Amino acid sequence: MFIKTISPEEATGEIAALYEAEKRSLGRVMQATQCWSARPDIIVPVEKLLNQLRDGFSLGLVNFRLITFVAARSVPSAYCSHVYFRSLAQLLGREQALAVMKDYKTAGLSEQQVEMLAYAKQISRDASQITRDHIQRLRDVGLSDVNIADVALAASYRNFMSRYFDAVGATVEPEFLDEDPAVRTELAAGKR
Repeated sequence: MFIKTISPEEATGEIAALYEAEKRSLGRVMQATQCWSARPDIIVPVEKLLNQLRDGFSLGLVNFRLITFVAARSVPSAYCSHVYFRSLAQLLGREQALAVMKDYKTAGLSEQQVEMLAYAKQISRDASQITRDHIQRLRDVGLSDVNIADVALAASYRNFMSRYFDAVGATVEPEFLDEDPAVRTELAAGKR
């Protein structure tokens, strides 16, 4: 980490409660969480927004994770690419996660998922280039305006988070690193 943060041992109040909840669910406090503590007034609202977006996501957890992975790869973010590859592998199986990493368009996903991920990728690369035609393609594969808003929110939020984590030097925890060195290198994005 490039900046001073609040360690789990130093945490008090809401930050301590947030850290404790993460330790109970993950066995540790992730650097992604800890890096927000450089701004103690921001960490709790940021975590609440993430939970609200994920837990209320209209297209389900698998699609939320697909979007976060494709967005992280498009930023590119080494930290989030590793974390969300691991998450996808747990949800879909390693072979499917590898196929998505290689090219989501040929990974055996539904037409709706492919369009959703193309939209998320465009948001991550240059949202100013999105047109009504992009939105119509999403509607044509059955996405409602609420679904489209959720995809845009998930991709945009991941862009915000990914850029911050890399900007302050969050280091990927060893348990998120794939056992295959070639996969680790591919996910390392600009950290090669």
